[in-house]
Amino acid sequence: MMKGKDCLIGGFQPERIIAIPKLMNLRFLFFIIYGLVPMWASAESPIVIAHRGASGYIPEHTLEAKAMAHAMGADFLEQDIVLSKDNIPVVLHDAHIDTVTDVATKFTDRKREDGRYYALDFTLSELKQLRVSERFSTKTGKPVYPKRFPGGKGQFEIVTLEEELEFIQALNQSTGREVGIYPEIKKPAWHREQGHDISPIVLSILDKFGYRTKEDACFLQCFEIAEVKRIRKELGWKGQLVMLLSGGGKGKDGTDHPHLRTKAGLKEISSIVDGIGPSIGSVIAGKTPEDRKITELVKHAHAAGLVVHPYTLRADELQGTVRSADELMDLLFREAGADGLFTDFPDVTVEWLESQ
Repeated sequence: MMKGKDCLIGGFQPERIIAIPKLMNLRFLFFIIYGLVPMWASAESPIVIAHRGASGYIPEHTLEAKAMAHAMGADFLEQDIVLSKDNIPVVLHDAHIDTVTDVATKFTDRKREDGRYYALDFTLSELKQLRVSERFSTKTGKPVYPKRFPGGKGQFEIVTLEEELEFIQALNQSTGREVGIYPEIKKPAWHREQGHDISPIVLSILDKFGYRTKEDACFLQCFEIAEVKRIRKELGWKGQLVMLLSGGGKGKDGTDHPHLRTKAGLKEISSIVDGIGPSIGSVIAGKTPEDRKITELVKHAHAAGLVVHPYTLRADELQGTVRSADELMDLLFREAGADGLFTDFPDVTVEWLESQ
């Protein structure tokens, strides 16, 4: 595992950085000129977080997507985690599974009253019978991202958290690249309402695979402030912890996201978490390139001692405030001073950072 400071910033990889001294001089000069002191002002590169793997190229949260992201040079690979009926953590972005699998055709009668199919209603054995595809609309059947991997192609499957961690650590061993993990505990309050407590189960697996302290290459994330506090205080998680912040109002669980995005809110949570994961819109406000503005969120987070990892760069669906992915990264890294970025296209972010 990566140790010490390398864990926070992803670590320098010799294949990623050609001339470290030169890069250090350029970055320090940049900060002297512009008077910026972001968390990576020590000349370390911002980290590249593969959002659901290389999901811009291969269906999200498949082992194939994680392997591609690893090969592209991502520093961390993200795992969204929900539970199966038999309490096995599986890697899926949503509690429901009908937008990324063929569950509606294989288990037609297993939907709930709301018409959705939920991972929590299926055993792991049943989930393994499903084929994973590119994300699609349940109403139209059309892909959400039309230019991505063709729907219905390939034999991708749902993987468990343990299977994925085994796979990543094996890739680390065979390639010599130490890539970290970035798991998210999804909807813990909802899971408890359904009679399942997800957080202790996930923490036990992280411990099993050696992710225990802030020196280990792992950021644990969650959108629910009550659960974040519970994870740190009651469940005793000693590793790095990130509070995810939506760009909207209060969450269904009661989390006051608008308050947590303020200077006071960030200071309040700084004793609990190591960083925040805000939406890009919370960092770059506005609707067009002409009216965009860099907010003070990153500045206030850094003042509170927190790292900032915004989400999500989608090269095929850019925010209206930018004209290109390069422009977006320039704004996030150079102007805002973000410490990392969730990206569906890890190669795009890796190449931009290398070019700088």
